[in-house]
Amino acid sequence: MKQPLSKKRKIYEVLMKALMLLAVGLTAALVLFLLVYVIVKGVPNITWELLSTKPSYLTGRIGILPDILNTLYIVIATLVIVLPLGVGAAIYLTEYASNQRIVSIIEYAAEILSGIPSIIYGLVGMLLFSNNMGTCLMAGALTLVIMNLPTIMRTTQESLKTVPRSYREGAFGLGAGKWRVVRTVVLPGCVDGVITGCILSVGRILGESAALLFTAGFAHAVNGIIEGLASPGATLTVALYVYAKEQGEFGVAFAIAAILMVLTILINFATTTVQKKFAKKRS
Repeated sequence: MKQPLSKKRKIYEVLMKALMLLAVGLTAALVLFLLVYVIVKGVPNITWELLSTKPSYLTGRIGILPDILNTLYIVIATLVIVLPLGVGAAIYLTEYASNQRIVSIIEYAAEILSGIPSIIYGLVGMLLFSNNMGTCLMAGALTLVIMNLPTIMRTTQESLKTVPRSYREGAFGLGAGKWRVVRTVVLPGCVDGVITGCILSVGRILGESAALLFTAGFAHAVNGIIEGLASPGATLTVALYVYAKEQGEFGVAFAIAAILMVLTILINFATTTVQKKFAKKRS
């Protein structure tokens, strides 16, 4: 028979419940306030001219088309490099590596890299890449590769570990080789984790500014992807900093902030949709 709760116990439970509800309410209120404030301040300043033109210092026109293109270029360049490296490293550590001590050391190093402030990555990227390649989008992309490599690797690793061992053993029992098992059994079973890590990396790339301030530069020129990667350029986050801090154009800064906020929401929505789709497919 269930014993009745004492008076002190009841007061304690009510107090803890009230504190948790207060914490949830404050968190939700802060997120909602930030979202509404940025959207209300930024959306009225978003115009077609702002999105489709480049800045003209002679006429005083402000446009963020170069910044949008530079952001797209740096996202593509970073993903093209970091995805094969991160997924390949995760496959090796999970499926091939036999020395678990070395695997643990590498995983611990990846965890440390994930927690390093981005401005330190920017300093290292400036010394390693910008000093040798010049200030350009490619130097920024390589810096972002180092930043996002631990995220891709660890996310893929955790996804590989969710594939049941019996799947691998069944494939081996049918005479399949190691790489064939990985390619046809393991990877299809964890592709949702790989895609999720990719989407999360895109979100981090879009929101990064400190590392790019040191490596990618501040230029607002419209270039093709090849020429653009070899030239200095400002991404949307760097442009936000320049317009708000250096030029005092807070309307444009809030417009860029609203665009980034919408992109972040879309990325989170895409992540949730992908996870639900693959979970439903597996079930």
